[in-house]
Formats: sequence, structure tokens, C-alpha cells
Amino acid sequence: MSSHDLSGTGEGKVNAILILDIVGRPPEHLVKTLENILGEMEKEKGVAVVSKQIKEPALIKDQKDFYTTFAEIEVEIEDILKLAILMFKYMPAHIEILSPEILTLSNNGFSDILNELVRRLHGYDEIARIMQIKNQNLIGRIKELESMLGSKEGKRKEHSVKDSGQKIKKSKEGNKKKNAKKKTKTPKKKAKK
Repeated sequence: MSSHDLSGTGEGKVNAILILDIVGRPPEHLVKTLENILGEMEKEKGVAVVSKQIKEPALIKDQKDFYTTFAEIEVEIEDILKLAILMFKYMPAHIEILSPEILTLSNNGFSDILNELVRRLHGYDEIARIMQIKNQNLIGRIKELESMLGSKEGKRKEHSVKDSGQKIKKSKEGNKKKNAKKKTKTPKKKAKK
């Protein structure tokens, strides 16, 4: 059994396998996206990519054009905090620590991991709160627009009813006048033969 001190002093390295999965379309885009992610991961300070393998995209069962694929990446990391940072940054579907078998972590090292966790959670919480506020604002705006449209529709209907009433009234008056003219006209006398 090997054990390493992972106090953040760099005395022990961690070897791990990360599985990154992705869903989408077209299949070529999935491979390109994973290649870009792997390129970014290779640039991370304190992280060495030992091996990487991207599987061919496969059609998702019961889907017409949605594909899934994954990449298996073996990394060597300076310390356990870097692994926690990779976890939050790249959100792998699975992590397996290959070595060391036993991890010894100082209270400072563990505090660093917890602080990174809390920092990320606060960031996500802030985003969620902003989205809630924006959502509430949009709902309020939609209700305001609906009430404006509703009052305009009501006025349109009111005007339409008034207009219809006036048209009917005018048409009745017109009919009365026509009928009155017909009554006042004297019938023509038939010509005698």
C-alpha cells in the first residue's frame, strides 16, 4: 500500500481517471467539444494528462438525432485540492483515484478543499439568486403587458359593441326613413287604354 501526504506541499501526486460525458448533436460537434475540453485541461497548472481517449459518439436509444459520447482521461495531479478544482470546473461524470491507495491530508489541506467547495457553492447560489430575480421581473413584466393588452382588448370590444350598436341604430333609422318615403309616395295611376 502506498500512502502520500497531500497537504498541498507537493510531496505526493495523485493519479486519477476522470470520465467526461456529453450529449448533443451533431456527433462531430461532440468529439470537437471534448477535444477542446481536454486541451483546456492540459493547460491547467499542476495537472498532467497522462492519457486520453474519446469514444465514438453513439445514438441515444429512442432518439432520432441525439448522440452521446465520453472521454476517459488519466491525470497526474500535484495535490488533492487540484482534483477538487478539476471536479468543479469540468464536472466529470465519474472520478476514480488510482494512486495513492491511502491519502493523508492535513487540516490545512482539507480546509483548502472545503473552502474551494464553499466558494464554488456561493458562486452557484449567486447565479441562482440572480436568475430568480430576473425570472420574477419577467413574470411581473408579462403580467403588466397582459393587463395592458387586456384593458386595450376590453376597450376595443367596448368600442366595437358601441360601433355595432350605432350601426344597428343608424340602419334602423335608415329603414324607417325608407319606409316612410314609400308610404308618402303616391301610387301612379294606371294609364287607360
